[in-house]
Amino acid sequence: MSRGPADERRGSSVRPITERTLRVTLRTQDGVFIDAAHEPGNSPGGDLVIVLAHGFTGDLERPHVRRAASVFAQYAGVVTFSFRGHGRSGGRSTVGDREVLDLAAAVEWARSLGYARVVTVGFSMGGSVVLRHAALHRGRTEARTDAVVAVSAPARWFYRGTAPMRRLHWVVTRPTGRMVGRLGLGTRIHPHDWDPIPLSPVESVPLIAPTPLLIVHGDRDPYFPVDHPRMLAEAASAQGAGAELWLEDGMGHAEHAAGDALLARIGEWARGAAQ
Repeated sequence: MSRGPADERRGSSVRPITERTLRVTLRTQDGVFIDAAHEPGNSPGGDLVIVLAHGFTGDLERPHVRRAASVFAQYAGVVTFSFRGHGRSGGRSTVGDREVLDLAAAVEWARSLGYARVVTVGFSMGGSVVLRHAALHRGRTEARTDAVVAVSAPARWFYRGTAPMRRLHWVVTRPTGRMVGRLGLGTRIHPHDWDPIPLSPVESVPLIAPTPLLIVHGDRDPYFPVDHPRMLAEAASAQGAGAELWLEDGMGHAEHAAGDALLARIGEWARGAAQ
């Protein structure tokens, strides 16, 4: 995966999980155990939390996830977790399908900690998950979110239009690829096809309103070209809901490419959107 502009990365620091962090194991609705952590943050107020959903092959201990959490902690409390099949979490990855249950468990835990406002921020696969989660968990449920940020998210399933996505499909769909995923990428992948095929991100977007939605995408994303974020924004507008779209000059893909300055802007947006 590519990285963002070098000037955005200068001065970046990655904080490890510290003694202030609460580390727990959550249980999802379908019985999978999920590794999660909470950092109280350095922002006054204390009623806002950002729940960070990482990309495929990430986990809550990866340096790029820790860096994003460190920046977000300047604006809110932060909950990080590892999707199923990633890191210390149980189960096997379904590459964006049942991961909605993992995010729901993390949001419910965040609310149990006393936070009144929850913003979900997802990167790549996590971006598709936060969109579907917001569409499926509306109303007064404890799993609801108050604002959504999708960074480098796909608009549609089964996209193979770029070389990185063709390689990813090989990893996910072939036995040899799944072995590479497990041994080389530290990601355990479910061997079965989706049945049924889950609601796509672009189908989910119109269902999110009136929850505030921010779509962030790089114009040099090697995985998903800019027609993906534009499709998502247009899907929101077609239903009269609308979404804020940030197309970032020179940015590549997901957490690796999101510089500290961009993460800080997302933190500011989250603080204002979840009023």
